[in-house]
Amino acid sequence: MSAAVKSKKPKKRAARPRKRAAADESMVSPKELMSLAVQARGASHSPYSRFAVGAALLTESGIVYLGCNVENASYGLTCCAERTAVFKAVSDGERRFVAIAVTAREGQGAPPCGACRQVMAEFAPDLLVYWRDRGGRIRHKSLSALLPDQFDFVKQGGKPR
Repeated sequence: MSAAVKSKKPKKRAARPRKRAAADESMVSPKELMSLAVQARGASHSPYSRFAVGAALLTESGIVYLGCNVENASYGLTCCAERTAVFKAVSDGERRFVAIAVTAREGQGAPPCGACRQVMAEFAPDLLVYWRDRGGRIRHKSLSALLPDQFDFVKQGGKPR
């Protein structure tokens, strides 16, 4: 059984996440997480770029949230798959993330963009990030390696948020 519950909605929709018993990286393999990202990519709304992207975000509580890119005719209003998954998780009360897998169409590498890296760093600077390279191989790095000097808001008085 995958990390997502089957939905009665049309095939194009991503399945809803389900809870897992344990809360560690070993509960979902990188290959399984990537498979869920491929599933999420099927729900992409990318009529302008034709570059569908899917993401699967594993939380510390063991829930996997799926996200896809959602484009808009005003390109700046587009939301990437990674941010969609993070926003879904946060809106459900999740704040601790373990790993994320991101995938685009075959033969296209899709590591997270800078904006997505910064959004993920807000919650999990050491998140494990998986993506496929142009050869289809799964690659990974920690988010802190992908975004070594993340922006961190410091309130007046020099105290971190």
